[in-house]
Amino acid sequence: MKILWLKTELLHPVDKGGKIRTYHMLKELKRHHHITYLTLDDGTADPDALEKAEEYAHEVITVPHRVAPKFGVRFYWELIANLFSPLPYFMQKYRSDKMESAIRAAIDTGNHDILVCDFLMPSINVPDACDIPALIFQHNVESMIWKRHYEVADGPFRRAYFAEQWKRTLKYERETCRKFDSVVAVSEEDSDFFRTEFQVASVNCIPTGVDLEYFARRSDVGPGRHNVVFTGSMDWLPNEDAIGWFIAEILPIIRQTLPDVSVSIVGRNPSEMIVRRAGDDANLDVTGRVDDVRPYLEKADVFVVPIRIGGGTRLKIYEAMAMRLPVVSTTIGAEGLPVSDGSDIFLRDSAEEFANGVIELLTEKEKAAMMGKAGYERVRKDFGWANVAQEFSKLCEVSVRRLGSVREYHLATPAAIGSSKSTI
Repeated sequence: MKILWLKTELLHPVDKGGKIRTYHMLKELKRHHHITYLTLDDGTADPDALEKAEEYAHEVITVPHRVAPKFGVRFYWELIANLFSPLPYFMQKYRSDKMESAIRAAIDTGNHDILVCDFLMPSINVPDACDIPALIFQHNVESMIWKRHYEVADGPFRRAYFAEQWKRTLKYERETCRKFDSVVAVSEEDSDFFRTEFQVASVNCIPTGVDLEYFARRSDVGPGRHNVVFTGSMDWLPNEDAIGWFIAEILPIIRQTLPDVSVSIVGRNPSEMIVRRAGDDANLDVTGRVDDVRPYLEKADVFVVPIRIGGGTRLKIYEAMAMRLPVVSTTIGAEGLPVSDGSDIFLRDSAEEFANGVIELLTEKEKAAMMGKAGYERVRKDFGWANVAQEFSKLCEVSVRRLGSVREYHLATPAAIGSSKSTI
């Protein structure tokens, strides 16, 4: 197949869940299909991101696009202007006439069998008239995320803002998902939501994967003493909320029993609030962006996912399990993953329950080791990226056949396909 893949960013650095899932899937798909990667480029990717795109695409088309940095003058001006728009801000900021023209031109060449819109955001630029089958790959239910922001927000102004963003997102996401020929979700829970709440006729689900070779614990590295770790992009609001809740409400309970417990918060762009709290606590380490999270996982005793807001699935849980780490998560944090509370994970939703789960795994080493082994065996058996990409490939092939593509296609080999890059 020849796949036209739409995105709003180049993938390097591969440093957050959505990028990780896309990167590994495309690397596997590229072995058998021709990938044209068409994306916005705001200039914040690694300097060699375009060159490295050859790892996951045969052809790359970039469209320059400026997104206002958070908390700058332009950012706040755009938030104010967005008050008068029917679109949620996180969609409005990706609107690009140049990207829409580039997509239309790519479709008009007749060289693609299927279009894949990766995440909801690129959909704002997909032309209404599309002559090839089109899938939208939903890593999350975006409206669910905004609803949960509203539910946990403090103060009347924040609650009012998140409520309005939730309503706009719900309307846009429902209408957009119905326009695509099929929706691909990453969990059965999300699939059910798209069917029942949005009345989408064609919904399919693929599992989450993990790079088992990369996330392999080295035998010469042992865990630390009462060390807890969290990984995730700290400029994503659900992660920031999770760590704020953990530090304010969960950690004090843990320290009543284990006063020496240390916490590593690993992820790019932590907020000033998180950095300030860490500055007052010698046992709280906020790293910012790191090139490799594995050393932090290897020295940890317990992996925590105190997420109260979100949708989709958490790649970080499978990464921790691949490294034989016991995991304590909220139910929302592990939502969509086929895990078993008490066997390969602890699911705890109140601050006290969450803290007690962490204490139990920090103090009962044999139980922690058994849980780590159970999680490892689960992901090793079922969730390598090759299997996930194969499932996605099948969905694309079925869509092409079902929607009556008149072009015959074949599984191309890498040797038969060239590569190119262009900028609109």
